[in-house]
Amino acid sequence: MKNYFIIHGSFSSPYSNWFCWLHDFITGDCSGQVYVPDFPIGVGYQNYENWSKLLKYYFDLGLINENTTIIAHSIAPVFVSKFLVENNINISKLISVCGFNNYLGINEEYDNVNKSMFFDNLQDVKRYVKEIICFYSDNDPYVNLEAEKEFANTITDKSILLPKAGHINSESGYDIFEDIVSYL
Repeated sequence: MKNYFIIHGSFSSPYSNWFCWLHDFITGDCSGQVYVPDFPIGVGYQNYENWSKLLKYYFDLGLINENTTIIAHSIAPVFVSKFLVENNINISKLISVCGFNNYLGINEEYDNVNKSMFFDNLQDVKRYVKEIICFYSDNDPYVNLEAEKEFANTITDKSILLPKAGHINSESGYDIFEDIVSYL
């Protein structure tokens, strides 16, 4: 049976942005099981080690497997990529929304919590995921366009540029994210 994980970014939560809407859409229209973990956030709490422990818990329960689709926002796509590679875990699909790697300059707090998520062998994630799709915007106020394009180009040839979509979050008017539906 297919299942889905929706993973939030830095200083976010499972209840922000379009995550609740997508959860409801998948459980209603796709008949899938959906998990939206609440990862620790904030300086001193959000880091690769703490986030990995939580995702590993789901894996150990058998909930992350070759039938899993992971939808990840902001810092979460690189976190998921690193987690899959380091743990040799295969999944069906990764949908990245505003993903980036090795990009600093947002602000000191974000840079501090994001640094541990970065890794050098990003392209290796392609060995663990059957299909990867990347969404990004040309006017993201947090991550520059080149960083998002580089991330997408490193892991897939299926990238979708959403013009003037900001960080594809509530702040940018994305409480609903209909563009993602056809890629589930």
